[in-house]
This record gives sequence, structure tokens and C-alpha cells, in this order.
Amino acid sequence: MVSFVDYVKLFAQAGDGGNGCASIRREKFKPLAGPDGGAGGHGGSIILRVDPQVTTLLEFHHRPHVRAENGAAGAGDYRDGRRGEDLVLSVPQGTVVTRENGEFLADLNSPDAEFLVARGGVGGLGNFGLASSKRKAPGFALLGEPGEEHTVILELKSVADVALVGFPSAGKSSLVAALSAARPKIADYPFTTLVPNLAVVDNPVARFTLADVPGLIPGAAEGKGLGLDFLRHIERCSVIAHVVDLAAWEPQRDPISDIRALEKELAAYAADLDRYRPGRSFLPPLMERTRVIILNKIDVPDGREMAEVMRGELSRLGWPIFEVSAATHEGLKDLTFGLANLVKDFRNSLTESGTASGSGAIERPVLRPTPKPARGEKPYTVIPIQIEGGTGYEVRGEQVERWVKQTDFTNDEAVGYLADRLANAGVEDDLLKAGASAGDTVVIGDLETGVIFDWEPTLQAGAELLGARGTDSRLYEPTRRSNQQRRIDYHAWMDAKQRAREELAAEKESGIWDDPGHE
Repeated sequence: MVSFVDYVKLFAQAGDGGNGCASIRREKFKPLAGPDGGAGGHGGSIILRVDPQVTTLLEFHHRPHVRAENGAAGAGDYRDGRRGEDLVLSVPQGTVVTRENGEFLADLNSPDAEFLVARGGVGGLGNFGLASSKRKAPGFALLGEPGEEHTVILELKSVADVALVGFPSAGKSSLVAALSAARPKIADYPFTTLVPNLAVVDNPVARFTLADVPGLIPGAAEGKGLGLDFLRHIERCSVIAHVVDLAAWEPQRDPISDIRALEKELAAYAADLDRYRPGRSFLPPLMERTRVIILNKIDVPDGREMAEVMRGELSRLGWPIFEVSAATHEGLKDLTFGLANLVKDFRNSLTESGTASGSGAIERPVLRPTPKPARGEKPYTVIPIQIEGGTGYEVRGEQVERWVKQTDFTNDEAVGYLADRLANAGVEDDLLKAGASAGDTVVIGDLETGVIFDWEPTLQAGAELLGARGTDSRLYEPTRRSNQQRRIDYHAWMDAKQRAREELAAEKESGIWDDPGHE
């Protein structure tokens, strides 16, 4: 049974906004006392929030599809619909959120971090909110906006200061158990550890976290063994500790070859990692981070002799070397102080550069609202495009697309109201400037999901042109002829005048009537 999950695909559907209500208040002696339809409630959003008590993404492994609550519809008597509850999902600290194409969205690496995955839809206004001095009793209401729908990747990357890497059965879990109060599984066979173990080490110099990364083997960067499943857990560490097994039974293995093999895998993995490290840019590249060598199991026969033989060659790497025994606790005190000093130096370097606080945490990001368009800047764009082999025009903008989504196209008055809004915003003027003419195809929104229609610029704004409630006479009685129709009418008029002249001349010649001024 799966007990630890650090990579999931999450399908998030925010709640839809509630529809507005079109209602007329009725009172005694006042059967039509005015509009009283309430607005619909906003849909609930989906939010990721760090929970210190959560250590795995297991919940989303079993339930990858999540949906927030919809907003309730408005009602008469000025009653607004209830707002949908936000769905807050608890995730472990160190969760990275990306899109399916790899685009970075958020790095939840602080205890109180949160991220809005999908925003709930806006509720539609009722006819009470749409009433004005010219449109006193609207016969329509706005629809609720659909909630956002996104597919994101959640990837857990352990937040640790020191990462223990090494071949299987090198004694990493034993070191974690000896240095902290954690009790990982320990056994005498390879790949005992199948999930990363995090432990907190208390030291007078600095308190730091230790991560036991499951055993690596040659080819791990290509997916062999546990491979890429757990290499991600060393991305955030400031110190990489090579745990070398002095009691390895393979004759072809020795401390130098083990370290070189592991460094080769780290270099292969870092080639992709260092190209894109969102949110952790203050960390140096993976291959430039501090290294230490831990020679474990010096208590076994020939273990101490092996350490003495290899000490000179290992010292050429320029990395600190610690000889320890997880079983007898020999050398663990020096190892703990050594790691604590390295972590402290790293945190001090961040403090001096102003990147992070002395505890090693990243500065809290400052969230600012999206700036409004500058004066004179349009909140939408009009772009000529090709639609089915012909020229069309695409109108894109968050505001105008929301207007379209909230329009009830079965109600003529609602369609006329949309035309008024678009005209008042300047969309018609910009279409004319872009070269559009009557009958051209216009799409508002995405070409696949937007609303496509034949543009008729005669739909001029003005609520005084409305017909009966729920109708708009402009949709049926265009008041301006096109240039082609003007030409047809002109030629027909001239032909009629010519025929009338010919008929008068024929009657005169036949003697039906004479010119009264002729003697």
C-alpha cells in the first residue's frame, strides 16, 4: 500500500458563480413596483496552503480531482445568493506547483505559504443591480461566470539543510537514527529506505534538518533504481554529505570510486536542475554546493585500516572528512558540530547578501494587486485573424470576455445590453479602426471557446431604443442601410423615374392629354 507520495497531477475546478435573478416586486396597489432581483454569489476558489502536520501528497494520489462549491443563485426581494466556500487543500512544506508544460507557478517553502490554484467565478448581477435611469425595469439578469479550471503538477521537495547521499546499505538511516530522535527503518539488505526521512538535529552551534535520501546507484539520473523519484529531495539542501561504506563487500568498490560514481549522477541530474530553479535562485548551482565525506562503519574489521589508506587520496578533493561509526557513535560529536558550522556559515552568507533571514528561510514575498490599465490604455485588444479562410477579428480582454460569459443569449434585451457595453467601452470604434466592416466575422474570446458572430455596427448604444421588456428592437429593425443596399435602392429609384418619364411621353404622343400651355 502506498504510504508516501511526492509527485501528483491535480485537476482543480473552481466553483461557478451563481446566476442573477430577474424579478419584479409586487405590492398592494403596485403590481409593478420595480425590479428586486438579487445577485448570484461568487463561486468558491481552490487554495493550496502549507500545513506543518502534512508530510506527503498521498491525499491527492487517491483524490486527484477536486472541485470547489458553486455560488447560489440570486432571488427576488433583493436576496443575494450565498457565496461558495473556498476549498483549502493542505500540502507539506516544500511543495512546488507547476503547469503540465513545466511553467513554474509557486514554491510553497515557508510554513504559512499559500497559492491560489483556481479562482471562483463571479456571480451575475440581478435586474435590481442593472436598473438605471434609462433602463428602469430590466427584463434580464447576468449569468454567473464559470470558475477557472486548471491542471497542475504538485511536486514535494524536502526542505533540508544537509542531504545524506550514498550507495544502498551505506548506513544513512543508521546515521539519522544516531544523530536525531527519528527512527527510520534499518535492515541488512539494499534499498531498505524507500521514502526520504527527515530529522532535526539539535546542536549548540545551529539547529538543522537532515534528509536521508534513498540509495543511489549508477544510472539514477536516467531513472534506474529509485532514480529521479528521490533525487529531487536534494535540490534545496545547502550541504551534500557523501556517506561511504567502509565495509562494502564488492571487490570493485572503494571510497573514491563510490564518490566519483555519485558525483557523476549528481552532475547529470544538475544539468537540467540548474537551468530552471524558480524560487531558489539564492542557492548556488548543485555542483558548487558544500560537500563533506562521511566514512561510516570504522568499527567493522578492516574498516579503520581502509579509512587510513584512503585518507590521503580523499583529502585531495578538498572536502572535510569525518570518520564515524553509527553503531558505536564514535566520531558523531565531531560530525554534528562540523555539519552545524557549515550550515551556519551558509545561513550567514545569505543574511549578509540580504537574501534570507538568519534562520535560512526565504524572504516573504510581497503580494500586490494587478495594476489597472494606464489612462488611455484599452483593457482589451483587437487583432485581425484568419477564420475559415476569411478575414476576421479577435477581441481579447478579461473584462469583455467576462461580459460575454455572463450574457444570456436567449434574452434579446440581454444581448442588446451586451452591445451597449461593448460600444461604450470602444470596441466598435476599434473594430472600425482595424478595418472591420458590416458582416465581418468577430470572435470575443478564444477562437475555440469564444462567441463568434457577424458584426453589425448599426447596434448603437442607447437604452432609449429598447422595446418591450425582454426584447431589443435594434436586433430586428436596423436603422442604417449598408452601402450596397444604398446603391441598389438608388439604381431602382433612377430606373423608376426613367420609366415614369417614358410613360408620360407615350401618353402625350397618343393624344390622351395635351400641354395646357400650348396654343
